[in-house]
Amino acid sequence: MNTTTLLEKLSTLLQNTPSDWLTLTTHRLDIYNEKKAKTDFLEQLETLFATNTITAQSLKELPTAYDYIRLGHPLSSVLEWAIAKQLQIDASQVISFASQTIGILAVLRQNALDHKKTRIVYQGALPQAFNVSIVRKMYAYDFELVAAADYDSASHFKGSVVFVSDQENSTHFELGNAIDFYINTKKDLGSILVISNGNASYIPAIQHVRRRETIAMTPINCLVSLKSLLDDTAVRATARLEQHKQDVLATINTISNTTAKAVVGSSGLSIQYAIMMGLVHHAKTQYPSKPIRFVVPPNCYGGTNDQARRVAASVANVAVVDLAVDGDNDMVTSTKAVLDQLAQEDAIPYIIAEIPTNPRVEVPELEALQAALAQTRKTPNGTVAIAPVFILDQTFCPNVHFLGPDDFLGKVPAIAYASGSKFPSGGKCTAGYCVANGKAAHLMDTIDLHLSLCDNEATPQQYEILAAQMPSMINRIAAAYTHTREFVNFIEETLPEAKINFVSEELAAQGFTPSVFSLDLPTLGNTPEEQEAYKRALNLKLITMMIKQIPEESKYCVSYGQLKGVYWTIPATSTQGTTKEGDKDYIIRASFSAALDMEKHKQVFQEFVAGL
Repeated sequence: MNTTTLLEKLSTLLQNTPSDWLTLTTHRLDIYNEKKAKTDFLEQLETLFATNTITAQSLKELPTAYDYIRLGHPLSSVLEWAIAKQLQIDASQVISFASQTIGILAVLRQNALDHKKTRIVYQGALPQAFNVSIVRKMYAYDFELVAAADYDSASHFKGSVVFVSDQENSTHFELGNAIDFYINTKKDLGSILVISNGNASYIPAIQHVRRRETIAMTPINCLVSLKSLLDDTAVRATARLEQHKQDVLATINTISNTTAKAVVGSSGLSIQYAIMMGLVHHAKTQYPSKPIRFVVPPNCYGGTNDQARRVAASVANVAVVDLAVDGDNDMVTSTKAVLDQLAQEDAIPYIIAEIPTNPRVEVPELEALQAALAQTRKTPNGTVAIAPVFILDQTFCPNVHFLGPDDFLGKVPAIAYASGSKFPSGGKCTAGYCVANGKAAHLMDTIDLHLSLCDNEATPQQYEILAAQMPSMINRIAAAYTHTREFVNFIEETLPEAKINFVSEELAAQGFTPSVFSLDLPTLGNTPEEQEAYKRALNLKLITMMIKQIPEESKYCVSYGQLKGVYWTIPATSTQGTTKEGDKDYIIRASFSAALDMEKHKQVFQEFVAGL
């Protein structure tokens, strides 16, 4: 395909872009083939190009691109594909980021793991967020810096050469033989990384950084970049919307009953990564020789689990310790045991946990948990052990007050964070936020520092969406809980032998009003294997019935806190994707919204039960 033809077809595509490509942040699992997640969309898109059948409807029917806005989406896939076509390389060699710095950090991370040196050649200026001193000291990345004007491309270097440019048009690349990675940055848009033919082995690792520590270039900014390909004009930066930011930060403090500084990132995992690296930074500064331990439930959200282990793999003196929280295990008992153990190791404990837990929707005895966290422990040499910091994933119940002076975790160092793609935005954007209580407020500046270093602050558009959606969040949570409780009660009456994981009425009275529950369907079979296979088939049967009979409301999706309808998923095949197989939950997880046809959902469930 020559350049003229490519641009003509791109123009047609942009004229027919489905509205969902700009606004949807959750994906449909029914049109998502995980084994072909990175190829299926582009293969079918190329067929549309080849057959000249690009219409709004044909584009809308394409399979889900990648898995989330974090790893990629239709417009980021099209942008990367178009640049690759111009450069005559494979589309997988082009990776876009909402961040200006994370592409550089991704190469540095892999080279650190491979004990390989890196030379960064920069044209213009390096991204302002790229703090050379901190990257070297806290991330332990080995690299040298060379201005492009001083760089001799004929010189031999035993390592990777990364060329970073802040030129006006971030979609324009001129490849040369002496460069391994090309990164074009653009303030308020992000960056685009091109991997040379000899370095294709880096692709999975760099994509995984994008999946776990940042997000792809946002849909609206991908659209801006695609338009710049068509007319070859300089990309105009988007102005930062300070009023929206101020409104969002004030709302976070009000909702969380805090006064400490809040920060907002491009996604929940962007925030979590900033928290982890900020705490590592603080620990290494205050206690240089002590081991750092992140305590994480083995069956929690797969992104949390994976990211914790990725930090441990890349930062010296950091390790992950399991925290059993679900089923027959009690979070309080497990916390006591783990903290006793870490005191004997004279380690710095950082505990990451979801309350309620996912997917079992359990809430620990919070007064006992706070007491376990506050307990003074001694190291083997008799000194007082370092007090833990509790890092609370509050995504399921962002309305509950944990951090105020008299709240559940008000008397111990605690940080709470939430994924903005859930209730804060109603599924309209991926931005996440975090805030600390008074005991941990001193940690927020360092967390903010690492959020900035990774250039992972929420975008102006994300702030705008949060500013519009967060004021109604508390009311939406209440209405969604009411629907969820009604449906749970209906299941208990209609299929009493099913096991339901949901909060009790007593917990709801304390403010724990999630709108998600897990459903363990009754099963048949002579052996455990037969029983498990039967139950898994039933899971899919129920979900399929809901989607087919209520397509305007029910969706096979992993998200939560949406503005309308019901989302259905099986955690073991979605949110627990990187969790160890033995810790996965092959049960149904359903999330209800504040707007849905309750009677229709009851009717379909009754039909399902009648067919058992």
